[in-house]
Amino acid sequence: MQSKSRNKEQSDVYQQLRFLDAPDGRQKKLFNYDTVGSYSAAIPRTLSSAPRRTTPWAFPEQGLAVFYGPGNVPRLSHYFLPRLLLQGKRVLFLDGANSANPRLLARLARERRVPFEQFNRQIQIARAFTCFQLTELIARVPRFLADFPAEVLVVTALPDLYFDEDVRDWDARVALEQALGSLERLARQPLAVTLFSAATTFTPSAARRNFFARACRPAGEVWRFSVGEDGRPSLICERGPANAHLGPTAAIAK
Repeated sequence: MQSKSRNKEQSDVYQQLRFLDAPDGRQKKLFNYDTVGSYSAAIPRTLSSAPRRTTPWAFPEQGLAVFYGPGNVPRLSHYFLPRLLLQGKRVLFLDGANSANPRLLARLARERRVPFEQFNRQIQIARAFTCFQLTELIARVPRFLADFPAEVLVVTALPDLYFDEDVRDWDARVALEQALGSLERLARQPLAVTLFSAATTFTPSAARRNFFARACRPAGEVWRFSVGEDGRPSLICERGPANAHLGPTAAIAK
């Protein structure tokens, strides 16, 4: 009985990544994903005890990692997923940026000659539209994992959602601290916890200016996206493994 109640509670916010066929035979678009100063100095440099690695465009095996930059950074999270899915890992995706794009994942699966249905079974998505919803979803992760034992947790738009001017400064700070407290506990488990943030796109109020640095504080790895002259994003390591600068083409192809 308790299991049925849990499943019903999760169904309101928990959604498997899949395509739905419309009556006309075409596939419906489940998600809208169009996108609507340097923070490096603000990132605390305390190193974590998490295992060190030197491969960009990949997640650590355990601990918290932050990936940030201007623009539609959450969409770039998709390019990390094929390697994980081909390894048979399951991914829980908490989408605060409304960026989850089944069409892009289907293309990535097709390029690797893997049936999209295989990817579909290994990803679960929950969407949040406010900072309070994202805080609540993060708090529910242990319950989600009981039914869907994922090895990777992806969270988008943290702390971006907490810059919402319709939310009072104090309430935003409390919600952020609750979310980060939950993430820090999760990062101590055998789970890779990753945050994708477009914080550099925002100009937060003075009361929230330290939100991004606060989100980075417990991270063992911090990576910044940089766009080269060819228009392609690359990753620059700002904390954790040995500094690396690798263009996406070779990395994504692996």
